[in-house]
Amino acid sequence: MTPQQRLNALLELVSERGNVSISEIGEMLGISPATARRDLATLADQRLVTRTHGGAAALGAGYELPLQYKIARQAEAKTAIARATAALIAPGDTVGLNGGTTTTEVARELGKSERFIRADGEYGVTIVTNALNIGYELSVRANVKIVVTGGVARRQSYELVGPLVRDTLDEFALDVVVLGVDGLTGQYGATTMHEGEAEVSRHFASVGRRVIVVADSTKIERSTFARICPLDRIDVLVTDQSVPPTFAADLAAAGVELVVAD
Repeated sequence: MTPQQRLNALLELVSERGNVSISEIGEMLGISPATARRDLATLADQRLVTRTHGGAAALGAGYELPLQYKIARQAEAKTAIARATAALIAPGDTVGLNGGTTTTEVARELGKSERFIRADGEYGVTIVTNALNIGYELSVRANVKIVVTGGVARRQSYELVGPLVRDTLDEFALDVVVLGVDGLTGQYGATTMHEGEAEVSRHFASVGRRVIVVADSTKIERSTFARICPLDRIDVLVTDQSVPPTFAADLAAAGVELVVAD
């Protein structure tokens, strides 16, 4: 495990449990108490956790991990989901992407896929995004026309939010919208941690002819703070594992096609 992977795992552990002790960290991550203390000091210096006597605590309920610390989570699942999602997009499509680790993987898959490389040198796919990291990565791909919305950047996710995003999206009609979410349930539909990002994702869905939600198994039957859209606004769910029967019934009732990535 690299130092960055260890910090990722430690921050995720604190986020999930709320409070952890040095001994728990050592047991869960297989590291020495001295290493655990150094790593906690690093995270505390970055104001990602609060040090306590003998351990650390999360900053608050529902704390959202910064994007750079989410990258290693469910990595294989996200890659498989990205491949399956890219297969649902046709050359020449205009695609909307919100921010997040799974949609970033979708963007990478679209950027490198030979299906979107044209012999005449023209763009093979157009991507509209509010995610600065996606815009940056795809700007070097000659086959991709990349459009980044206006807005105010969130440090946690590199996403642009606010009325400028809505004003930009109002100018477009998108063939496909691919949305990353933090939770998906029958009762609340697609949800996310931040209300500003929920508003942007909701607006993406409103200008998309087809809406694809990409969510690994940890997001299924989980609800978070801000609602994006109900299940019946979603056309396709791409995930990495079979979903529970009750949720499968919810999807079927809402007319959502389920795609389980290999």
